[in-house]
Amino acid sequence: MTRKVDFAPYKGPAGGWGSAYSVGNVLVRQMAPGAVATLGRQNKAGGHMCTSCAWAKPARSHPFEFCENGAKATAWETTTRRADSGFFATHSVSELRAMTDFELENAGRLTTPMRWDPLKDAYVEVDWEQAFAEIGAELTALRARAEQVVFYTSGRASLETSYMYQLFARVYGNNNLPDSSNMCHESTSVALPKTIGVPVGTVRLPDFAVTDAIFFFGQNVGTSSPRLLHELQQASERGVPIVTFNPLRERGLEAFKNPQSPSEMVSSLSTRISSQYHQVVPGGDCAAIAGMCKAILQADDEAVQSGAPRVLDIDFIREHTDGFDAFAQAVRAREWADIERESGLTRGALQAAARVYCHARAAIAIYGMGMTQHVRGVDNVHMITNLLLMRGNIGKPGAGVCPVRGHSNVQGQRTVGITEKPELAPLDRLAELYGFTPPRAKGLDTVGTCEGVMDGSVRGFVGLGGNLLRAAPDSGRLEPAWRGLRLTVHIATKLNRTHLHPGEIGYLLPCLARSELHASPRGAQAVSTEDSTACIHGSMGRRKPASARLLAESAIVAAIAERTVAADAAVPWPVWAHDMVAVRAAMAATWPDQFGDIETAMWQPGGMPRPLGARQREWKTGNGRANFMAEAAVPSESASPGSDVLRLMTLRSNDQFNTTVYGYDDRFRGIKGTRHVVLMHRNDIDRLGLYEGDTVKLCTVAADERRRELEGLRVVPYDVPEGSCASYFPECNVLLPLGHHARESRVPAAKSIPVRIVRLGGVPRATAPGKAGASRVDARHL
Repeated sequence: MTRKVDFAPYKGPAGGWGSAYSVGNVLVRQMAPGAVATLGRQNKAGGHMCTSCAWAKPARSHPFEFCENGAKATAWETTTRRADSGFFATHSVSELRAMTDFELENAGRLTTPMRWDPLKDAYVEVDWEQAFAEIGAELTALRARAEQVVFYTSGRASLETSYMYQLFARVYGNNNLPDSSNMCHESTSVALPKTIGVPVGTVRLPDFAVTDAIFFFGQNVGTSSPRLLHELQQASERGVPIVTFNPLRERGLEAFKNPQSPSEMVSSLSTRISSQYHQVVPGGDCAAIAGMCKAILQADDEAVQSGAPRVLDIDFIREHTDGFDAFAQAVRAREWADIERESGLTRGALQAAARVYCHARAAIAIYGMGMTQHVRGVDNVHMITNLLLMRGNIGKPGAGVCPVRGHSNVQGQRTVGITEKPELAPLDRLAELYGFTPPRAKGLDTVGTCEGVMDGSVRGFVGLGGNLLRAAPDSGRLEPAWRGLRLTVHIATKLNRTHLHPGEIGYLLPCLARSELHASPRGAQAVSTEDSTACIHGSMGRRKPASARLLAESAIVAAIAERTVAADAAVPWPVWAHDMVAVRAAMAATWPDQFGDIETAMWQPGGMPRPLGARQREWKTGNGRANFMAEAAVPSESASPGSDVLRLMTLRSNDQFNTTVYGYDDRFRGIKGTRHVVLMHRNDIDRLGLYEGDTVKLCTVAADERRRELEGLRVVPYDVPEGSCASYFPECNVLLPLGHHARESRVPAAKSIPVRIVRLGGVPRATAPGKAGASRVDARHL
């Protein structure tokens, strides 16, 4: 008999004592006693900005302005554990590859620059000057074909370093600036400029205090952005309906007990979050919103017939929008039976959601990667803006679109030029300021980078933070190809799996954490970051660095650039290495309308709001109007993959952030001690001849017929929509084909991967014949 996974459904609220215990536990485990004082300054004016999520920082902060995951991130970087030269002397790279993701980062902070020694199969200590000299020489040698080098950025780097980094890449000769946005909210960056003329959300924190309704799509607030629960709790307590569309019932979207409130903590009470909860099937979001829109149009028709006030904001539509008639026609053409089948929701449920929307004078739509990481990810975002435009819910108080970004400065680095798309960068202004000719060819995004690594056209990789090899799709095919790179350079605070696949020449360069003091010849240096609501905040680290040999990320980027492109542009790299005021002055010279008063405004409580035309109903689109997108309302054209094929959603547990795994319990889902599970509807378990606790493998169903498998998962019955299943990211990335991505934005479609489930030891189902290059991974060894 197979062993059952330790699974007990969690019935408590998000927050509460579970959160408090989890924070205390990680502080003890990481031996980080100084983290408590550091947390007291986190996300506050004059303090440092958290390296975890990008949610907004309020002007009036709470005594403890951090969440459970933010506290874990801070404990992780203030730990007394060290991955120093002694650690690498006793662990070969081959040995380290056998460790789990948790064990790698749990080794502690990197303390000294390290160079890969293939003869010893180990990283060995080097001095900074040797590292910079060789990296510069290798990049110079590769520069004969500049397009073969990639400059990747995670969402952790500051605005200042990101500005320097994008300029370095362009002086070097390419726009190969993929970043973590390519894997999450690129669908937002592609969709919103077409509809409302800005690439980011329009909602600011004060809007939550005056909104009449909140619609929540595909985002797990309790795990991904817990501080947002404060705004949701306050809205719920004043009677604002919160209508949620999400495949899984997540505890953070059901109930919340505020750890900041002593009265709540000592009582049995918690706050209801969602007033309606609709478990849409993965990939059914366009249909669900189309159903709401159909019900709204019907309500407006009835109002016209009865002489009642219109449901649609006709004045707004006439004055500010284009494409409404085509959109309305596409929605009216949708049949309710098709909408119900595609969405997995009933007509009555969608009409109930629409009724709430029709009665709200101002409504906010919040969404996350559950909307963007689909083949129709761009359409999903277009449908959200279609819904909002119907009643004028862009550009007025209490209303707007609110994409919740992931990593702390992932939105900000795009603001300062981290993009592979040359049309989005101020190339003419950069040429004028620095006296060089910027490249005009489109660069590589994340998918293009992975394709280039696998086909050999990418030879050099410089990573400013991140864990790309672990976060990227098709990891089973990508890993062996990664080791064929000529040069890999990683700027990082902690060890991760990408570092264990060095190129022929590989460097690991340790940098300061954001909470640490950046001391320089020009005095203590502050940096800046941008949150999800387009507000920019100053960030001043004060902790003693984990090692005397650490350098600021800006100093590392400047030193490499100085040894590679110093003669090619009038860029003051040595000055910028240690003077962030000078870098901010350069940012202001590049974008005077965005950063003209950053030096003082970034310190004001609540941050410095960037100008967003759509908030004033100024539409910087091609036609100068907000646009309805009728194409998003048409039915999906995908054929049925077969009754034995389920749609796999990848998940994050509440004990991880992105690829960082803090532990092996997922408290909110009641899973303890493992991540090697697949969550399934009981009907699917029975229909496919499985039993609770069975050990299975997942097999991807893809057009290229490559064999992609993940073994060693345990079956857990769970409240997921029938016909779908769920398991954890990044382990499941081996199942995600590189070509399975959103149309237009190329975001990997990790929320709807077609898979078959095979019971190990049983009779396997017939599968398509595999091809060369098969990818097969046992989850027990990940």
